[in-house]
Amino acid sequence: MSDFDDINARGLVLVGCGRMGGAMLRGWLARGLQPGAVTVIDPKLAPEWQDKGLRVNVPLPDDPAVLILAVKPQMMADALGEIPKLTDTLVVSVAAGTTIATFEAAFPGAAIVRVMPNTPAAIGKGISAIIGNGVTTAAHLDLAESLMSAVGRVVRLENEDQMDAVTGLSGSGPAYVFHMIEAMAKAGEAQGLAPALALELARMTVAGAGALAIDADEDPAALRENVTSPGGTTAAGLKVLMDAEAGLPPLMVRTVAAATERGRELGKGAK
Repeated sequence: MSDFDDINARGLVLVGCGRMGGAMLRGWLARGLQPGAVTVIDPKLAPEWQDKGLRVNVPLPDDPAVLILAVKPQMMADALGEIPKLTDTLVVSVAAGTTIATFEAAFPGAAIVRVMPNTPAAIGKGISAIIGNGVTTAAHLDLAESLMSAVGRVVRLENEDQMDAVTGLSGSGPAYVFHMIEAMAKAGEAQGLAPALALELARMTVAGAGALAIDADEDPAALRENVTSPGGTTAAGLKVLMDAEAGLPPLMVRTVAAATERGRELGKGAK
């Protein structure tokens, strides 16, 4: 893959190879990144990454093309403290709540791209939002997009302030959907279905509807209307779910707002 030519020549450093870091690394290797070009810094590296030809917990190359920071925000200070100053390296952070300013202080003058992916990236079905600092060029952003497209779709933001809302919507969003599956299954049980059957119906309904929403590429309102016959069963259910005061819309507004606000607090160093 031509996007990786410079990286294969100069190297890529991945700090943190947990679920997200590991998912990205799998995607990059599948797309042509050479194992020998990758330096992984992770004292608790999973056994699956041993003996893969990667450079593990060794000194960094002098001038790597890209430095990926994929550790939890709480570990960021420790990780940054172990990383030497870099001159011509694109710094990419996938750490929630850690601002570009944090990295600009650690890497003065560096091109920095902040990324917010989500957990479906683990199976290549993620959505990642990216934003660069003032030093990043179009080529830097293209490279960051290419790297993140290995684990799903990529969108670009206009300013960093939007990142907290992205975190509240898509970053935390998979957990909302998982809880919806739980709630739907319990509701099915309440109507007389066996627990295992209710769970299977709920799980596949959510998964199938999500896949259809992407495949059809239509307004979700149109897809909803296509399923809803006047006076039918779906209409009866939606009357409850879409209630303007007690239904899903106001609840989801409060949910995403709470997560967004917490993201802002974490970005300011709150505990």
